[in-house]
Amino acid sequence: MRILLVSQMYPGPADPDLGVFVAQMEEALRGRGHEFERAVVDRRVGGPGRHVRLARDARAAADRFRPDVVYAHFLFPAGLAAARASGAPLVVTAHGQDVANIGRIPGVRPATAYVVRRAAAVIAVSDWLRRQLETKLDAARGNVEVVDSGVDLDLFPVRPAPEGPPAFVCVGSLTERKNPLRLAAAFERLGEGALTFVGDGPLRGALEGRPRITVTGRVPHNQVPGWLASAHVVCGPSLVEPFGQALLEGMAAGRSVVATRNGGPPDFVTPEAGVLVDPESEDEIEDGLRRAAALPCPNEAARAAAAEHDVRRQAERVEAILLRAARGRPA
Repeated sequence: MRILLVSQMYPGPADPDLGVFVAQMEEALRGRGHEFERAVVDRRVGGPGRHVRLARDARAAADRFRPDVVYAHFLFPAGLAAARASGAPLVVTAHGQDVANIGRIPGVRPATAYVVRRAAAVIAVSDWLRRQLETKLDAARGNVEVVDSGVDLDLFPVRPAPEGPPAFVCVGSLTERKNPLRLAAAFERLGEGALTFVGDGPLRGALEGRPRITVTGRVPHNQVPGWLASAHVVCGPSLVEPFGQALLEGMAAGRSVVATRNGGPPDFVTPEAGVLVDPESEDEIEDGLRRAAALPCPNEAARAAAAEHDVRRQAERVEAILLRAARGRPA
């Protein structure tokens, strides 16, 4: 099958951590024998103009490659660029912010509705996100399948637990949605251990310089496994998390997790793998840190739960959707 991949996030030389989950799904599908052409945005800078260029690149790639199916990541703007690039069937995956922007940013709702109506199939990365999309757009109701981004288990080998007091790691942007300030306050109440934030963002200054707390800044994705292995517990008490990629990666590495119960994590965090918390309650986050630290490390149950979401399994499910779309293409 000839697949044109269109995405507004994809790893590039300047930003190798951008949209890694898109590249991993592409690689898994390539491994199943499919041929790809790409039209992608592979850097964070560039403003709105980079999305205009994405639409132009998608159209040129479609003319050159003549795909059997167009596979887009994010409903808007990448989904719109993909929908207009070719007459080939369209499959588009919603990841979270693209759904949150419906009704929030002028023009996004009608554009997204057009993409959903145009698509042969729409995928959401969690059941929570599916419900959000179907609530916001009538055209999506009953037409959204759930397939998460998966995790490459080979990239996250299980390593022995670090020595010493409990070590906690949080991987992600330092933004209000990711809730790092409540996590830091809850951790400080423990009175022991260390907390490392692997990421960057506007709240970095409010975290740096606090006792037993370290901020690394943004790191390449190939360094993330090492940071996860340095912890006993991986934390992600976001105010809302459409999926929870870093949490799933932590579980793949055999680490217990403290995860928000708002969004996608309840789809894969089992009681044996970690603790779900109310992200607005410092008391619950603190209790979650204590309970997760008491779980085994390495945590075989966490690894087993993550294995159910291996990217190769998820690619097989995406492949079936893409094939169904391609075979329904008009002559």
